[in-house]
Amino acid sequence: MTIVDIAKEAGYSVSTVSRVLNGRRDVSEEARDRIMRIVEAYQFVPNNNAKHLKQTVSQSILILVKGTSNMLFTNIIEVIQDTIEGSDYSLRVHYLDEDADEVKEAVRMCREHKPMGILFLGGNIQYFHEEFELVNVPCVLVTDRADKLGFRNLASVSTDDMAAAEMAVDYLFDHGHRDIAVIGGDMALSSPSKYRKVGAKRSFIKHGCEFEEESYAVARFSYESAYNAMNRMLASQRSITAVFAMSDVMAVGAMRAIFDAGLRVPEDISVIGFDGTLLADYYNPKIVTVCQGYEKIARKSIDLLFGMIDLNKPATHELVPFSLKNTESVSSI
Repeated sequence: MTIVDIAKEAGYSVSTVSRVLNGRRDVSEEARDRIMRIVEAYQFVPNNNAKHLKQTVSQSILILVKGTSNMLFTNIIEVIQDTIEGSDYSLRVHYLDEDADEVKEAVRMCREHKPMGILFLGGNIQYFHEEFELVNVPCVLVTDRADKLGFRNLASVSTDDMAAAEMAVDYLFDHGHRDIAVIGGDMALSSPSKYRKVGAKRSFIKHGCEFEEESYAVARFSYESAYNAMNRMLASQRSITAVFAMSDVMAVGAMRAIFDAGLRVPEDISVIGFDGTLLADYYNPKIVTVCQGYEKIARKSIDLLFGMIDLNKPATHELVPFSLKNTESVSSI
């Protein structure tokens, strides 16, 4: 009996079985008990020679990361690294510019490095339409939805961005704000930004307000770009009392611009972010933010990928619940 046989019989991924056999703590008691019952029933003994031989062959998982300033992706990568530690797999993390074609890069990396699977952190759906059929390994699109693409080797784990953004803007309306600006990504490059903008618009309509395009400032998911976008908003002389930023990094950039203009958060302008990263907890003031549950996203993504690689499971598409963390950066008017 092999570790793959144990995984099949237990109904868990090979990575989970590996963590149990290596005495890792990041496994549920239910999974540990079931796996160990099977191990004891078959008197399974890990073959260290076979394991060593397997490790001499390429067993890498490629992570393609869009952008270098996204704190959510940083948190997700840390959880993934911790999750696969002790397994037979290694990680190769490759960063791309926000404007880059991640699918074209995946095709090249598959040809040159032959990874066992790929995790896409961020992506442009248009690129998947154009060239993803050339990628021949199991893949997971992380923080974006791939259910409508129809590829058998492309799973996805994401948040309902539309509903989450609507909830964030509802929160601002509920605190009396009506002059609300939105800072988000380029619609042509970022599918989550497109969904979040639709969600924001739905909140405006629900509260009897018209969403004007002048209220939307395009920025990259970086401090500097959001800082500049907020400065443009302030220079436009619009009467802004609140800002919805489509990431915590953008929220921090916007808040810095507000402070540098001699204004206060939240006394003069309230700010709400998106992602629920640790950054939001340690900035001053603490940022009200939509929490995506990055730990669950990370673990679900790697479980789906290992299931496709080791057990030949079909691609599935998961939505991870979100919540709103109420802290200090929004006040009522």
